[in-house]
Amino acid sequence: MNIHHLLHQRDALLRQARLANVAYAYQRMGEFAGRIARARLCGAVALRAGDPTDGLPWPGLSVIDVSPAVLEEHFLDEELVELTDILVFLGEEVGSEGLTLRLEELAERFLPQLRRELAAAAIRLEGDGRAGIASGSSGEQAP
Repeated sequence: MNIHHLLHQRDALLRQARLANVAYAYQRMGEFAGRIARARLCGAVALRAGDPTDGLPWPGLSVIDVSPAVLEEHFLDEELVELTDILVFLGEEVGSEGLTLRLEELAERFLPQLRRELAAAAIRLEGDGRAGIASGSSGEQAP
């Protein structure tokens, strides 16, 4: 492959990278929402971005009306970092002030916009929440 060919494909590659990130966000949000529903977690929480100068080296979840022990039982620190990354990718402001949301509303608040973007790109959503390519030039199916 030469540089001219790569530059010619740049727009398509950027579009595919965006769609891959949307599909990943859709899958992980679905998994988070499923875990929340199975554990019957509900209540308001505040997700704060990490700020090492403020003593918070990575994102944290502050409870508003949920037991801290219950949250710690269901979410690892790494998962909170991932959730924060996904929300920032979706355009949510997760700064030092934090983003307040209700756990039981996570799916209805974020999954529809992800689903719409995937559907607009002809990405078929399978019953288990995994995304596959409905039709495309290569005819390949996502794993």
